Amino acid sequence: MISTSRKMHAVPGRLRGFSLIELMIVVVIIGILAAIAYPSYQEQVRKSRRADGKAMLMEVAQQLERCYTRFASYEGACGIDLAIDSAEGYYALSTAAMSPVAFTLNATPQGDQVKDTKCGVLTLTNTGLQGSDGDPNDCW
Repeated sequence: MISTSRKMHAVPGRLRGFSLIELMIVVVIIGILAAIAYPSYQEQVRKSRRADGKAMLMEVAQQLERCYTRFASYEGACGIDLAIDSAEGYYALSTAAMSPVAFTLNATPQGDQVKDTKCGVLTLTNTGLQGSDGDPNDCW
């Protein structure tokens, strides 16, 4: 009778495992997949961060509309801070135009969001017109 320890050492044939070539092929395939997937992932992250800028624009526009309802003017009647950053900090608010009867708000990307060249600056007017440096249909 052969003991268990002898059976382990008496393996007939070649030992099984991965060769260096097989391992390198797997590493190359993973590298190619990562090179394709990472830019797509980054674009999706930028796209999701646009929601931060859009939410800020809509919130400030609502405040301005409430102000207009109370004082019949968008300018200075309510003391709304128009130089703020968005909640997550990816956009900075500014006014492109402000008059008693109209406004245009801009959300300028900052930080990592500056790399969002597809949309760039998001805009919103008192009439609800949504715009951007890119195609507004893709950005809003």
